[in-house]
Amino acid sequence: MVSFLDLKAINFQYRDELIEAAARVIDSGWYIRGAEVELFEQEFAHYCGVRQCVGVGNGLDAISLALRGWIELGRVDIGDEVIVPANTYIASILAILESGLVPVLVEPEIRGFNMPAANLASALTKKTRVILPVHLYGELVDMPSVMEFAQAHKLLVLEDAAQAHGAAVGDRRSGSWGDAAAFSFYPGKNLGALGDAGALTTNDAELADIVRSIANYGSHQKYQNDVRGVNSRLDELQAAFLRVKLKYLDKEISQRRAIAALYLQHIQNSSIVLPSWDSSASHVFHLFVVRSDRRDELQAYLLEKGIQAAIHYPIPPHKQGALAKYHDMQLPLTELLHEQVLSLPISPVMTNSEVEKVISVCNSWC
Repeated sequence: MVSFLDLKAINFQYRDELIEAAARVIDSGWYIRGAEVELFEQEFAHYCGVRQCVGVGNGLDAISLALRGWIELGRVDIGDEVIVPANTYIASILAILESGLVPVLVEPEIRGFNMPAANLASALTKKTRVILPVHLYGELVDMPSVMEFAQAHKLLVLEDAAQAHGAAVGDRRSGSWGDAAAFSFYPGKNLGALGDAGALTTNDAELADIVRSIANYGSHQKYQNDVRGVNSRLDELQAAFLRVKLKYLDKEISQRRAIAALYLQHIQNSSIVLPSWDSSASHVFHLFVVRSDRRDELQAYLLEKGIQAAIHYPIPPHKQGALAKYHDMQLPLTELLHEQVLSLPISPVMTNSEVEKVISVCNSWC
């Protein structure tokens, strides 16, 4: 069986270092906001090319804490609008709602899956304050164009980089383009912890400071609570694990791109639409997503031949029960993608024979 994602094998590569990291934390006697978190924040900020990183509990919290931080700083008001792609995981939208803001859903481009900058103007109103571009599946949104639009209209930009650790345009990586960025380190991400974890990156020291406070019960000093906060902190153990895995992230990204290049070169089936990629560093292939108008048949065929494939995502956010208010929205491209997308296996531990099998089976499907 070609597994969709073998997390055990991925982490086994670094088993000795992970055990050493765990022992270091256990022996330290300090388990919340200690040396490991501080060092990881410094190392990840340097990797992304920013001055500030704040470790938090998960990726959803990273988005909502950034938005709440801007509210506390008076840069955004409750009820203001946030432009967000309709084609995304629901967490992007839940974080907006949780912060008391209003999501304005924008259609994606059909080949690249991301929200194009050309679609921003139609979503702009007097209440718009933030753009939340999502680097879906590991591909960087056209950030130069997004930033140009944002600056022209005096909007804040919060990158949802939960799937795009290391993606870059030129020498600028995800997490360094917007006014802030949110990362998830969920175990299945390209940079995955061994549990839930997340981070916010920014060059704005004031935002980092207020986010750090909100995430710690609204407190900078113990028992002194300046704002209404929550408990969302990156713990020492996950930070120690992430420090180990960050060292190998670029190597794993290269392995993912090599597999993607083979898929793009050798999968030749008129019933399977391959993703677009210009071979640049803008894509880190967290997922390799194809399309087919017979998606379910293709998934079943692959499984029959011993290949696991996954659907990201079967139901668009605006059709979820949690977002009933949006059910009547007309978003045909988003709905089409959710009916057609299928993620093929891609990971840094796939063997050449497994890659060849995926290619062969895809080509034999009719």
